[in-house]
Amino acid sequence: MHPAPSALRSAVAAATIALLATAVGCAPQPEEKASGGSSSSDRTTCARGELTTRTSGKLTIATDEPAYEPWFKDDKPADGEGFESAVAYAVAKQLGYDKSAVVWQSVPFNKAFAPGAKTFDFDINQVSISAERKKAVDFSSGYYDVRQAVIALKGSKAAKATGIADLKGLKLGAQVGTTSLEYITDVVKPSQQPAVYAKNDQAKSALKNGQVDAIVVDLPTAFYITSAEVTNAEIVGQFENQGGTPEQFGLVLDKGSALTSCVTSAVDALRRDGTLAKIEQQWLSDAVDAPVLK
Repeated sequence: MHPAPSALRSAVAAATIALLATAVGCAPQPEEKASGGSSSSDRTTCARGELTTRTSGKLTIATDEPAYEPWFKDDKPADGEGFESAVAYAVAKQLGYDKSAVVWQSVPFNKAFAPGAKTFDFDINQVSISAERKKAVDFSSGYYDVRQAVIALKGSKAAKATGIADLKGLKLGAQVGTTSLEYITDVVKPSQQPAVYAKNDQAKSALKNGQVDAIVVDLPTAFYITSAEVTNAEIVGQFENQGGTPEQFGLVLDKGSALTSCVTSAVDALRRDGTLAKIEQQWLSDAVDAPVLK
């Protein structure tokens, strides 16, 4: 017995609806835009070139002025020359911003990680990641593992130091707010108050003029100072990392920034694919091992 025409039409309609539903369910869905994040929400937030930045379509990057070598070259952060300039542009590219979309801004070192709203998307200026600084700002993952070093004039008493104990009676100096100064106060614990300077240039001048016996800076800066700026100075040695954890420079972002996870993912990707190592080899290859002060 054949079904009635009305019943047949109903059955065909139901089958058609079922097939359409199946087709829709199996159809390819629009892909999320690529990003450094792992979840779908991260992928949406980190859409390449479409981040919620301070200026739409632009990435504002800050550093101090002057911008010292070997981190930058000829005090021109925007030219892509020097370790940190190259890293900044590599991160920007990873985030989907080409060189023409990057805007540079001058921000003093201490102001970069001080409490308060920021005028930049991220800052790159040899700022070491620390728990104390994280109370005021966000950091990306580390883009460079660094050690602190001691510089003294050749032939001086300070230049003969072979351990931390030999530094305790000396007049030491460093830039304010730096890990270098923390190593003087927390590791060396000198008998004299350290000299504190607003800029590394002032610390270098104090060393040249004999106002301090030695200064402390990060190791790559120490190699540059002794090879190009204070050529009658030498690297006395470097400090071991404290607590077994490498000291790292990180990109600084506003506290709670929506960009932090995206920027961190970008840095992590550059470390994984060897880009950071290549940039380090190009710009910091002179920073070979120095004697360790214990």
